[in-house]
Amino acid sequence: SSITSSRLHPIFLHMPYLPNMASPEPRYHACSIDSMATELERAEQLKAQYVIIHIGHRMESPIDEAIATVSQGINEALARATNSVVVLLENTAGQGSEIGSTFEQIAAIMERVKDQRRIGVCLDTAHSFEAGYDLSNQDGIERTLESFDRLVGLKRLHLLHLNDSKTVMGSRRDRHWHIGKGRIGLEGFRYLINHASLKHLPGIMETPRKDTVEDLRNMRVIRSLVQQV
Repeated sequence: SSITSSRLHPIFLHMPYLPNMASPEPRYHACSIDSMATELERAEQLKAQYVIIHIGHRMESPIDEAIATVSQGINEALARATNSVVVLLENTAGQGSEIGSTFEQIAAIMERVKDQRRIGVCLDTAHSFEAGYDLSNQDGIERTLESFDRLVGLKRLHLLHLNDSKTVMGSRRDRHWHIGKGRIGLEGFRYLINHASLKHLPGIMETPRKDTVEDLRNMRVIRSLVQQV
C-alpha cells in the first residue's frame, strides 16, 4: 500500500554489492546466482519491475570467459525466478578487474541471455565518464549515445543513474560527485537529461551524502536543468 500511495513507478531494486556474477570461483559464483534469484523473487513480492546488478569482477579470468560466466549465471537466476522482473546491467567504471565498462562487453553479455524480455541496462553517468565516454558536452554525448544504440540499443535502456564524476574522463576510478560540481558539469547534464532519446527515462541519483540536505540540493540542481516544453 505504501508503494501504491507513493505513486512511484516503475520500482527498481538494487542487488547488494557482495555478489559477484563474474567470479571464476565456482562456490562464490553459485552463491551469487542464489542471491540474484532471491532478489528477483523479492522484487516480485514488492511489485518492483526491475532489479539492477553490478556485473562483477573477473579476477584473473579472461574477459571472454567472464562474459560467459555472467550470462550463464543470469540465465540460471532467471530460470529459477519465474516471473517478469527485468534484470538491468549497470555499466561500470572499469576499476580493477571490473567488467561491463564498455558497451561491447555489455552487449556480449546481453546477447547470451536466453530470455531477451528480461534483460536491459541501467546507465550510470559517472561510470560512463570514468570509463572513457565523454558526457561533458554535446558532441561527446551524441557520440556516446550513437555507440550505445549501435551496440546495445537505446530501447534496452530503462534507467539513468545520475551522478557527476570526481575524477577525470577515462580515469577508471569509481568516484561519484555532486551534480554540476564534478567533471561532467552542468552543461553535460543539461544536454543529457533533455536529449530526445533519454528525457522520458527515470533517473536515480547516487551522489555523496551526509544528510538529506545534500540530496535535496542535488535534486534541485537536476530539476533546474529540465527544459520545459
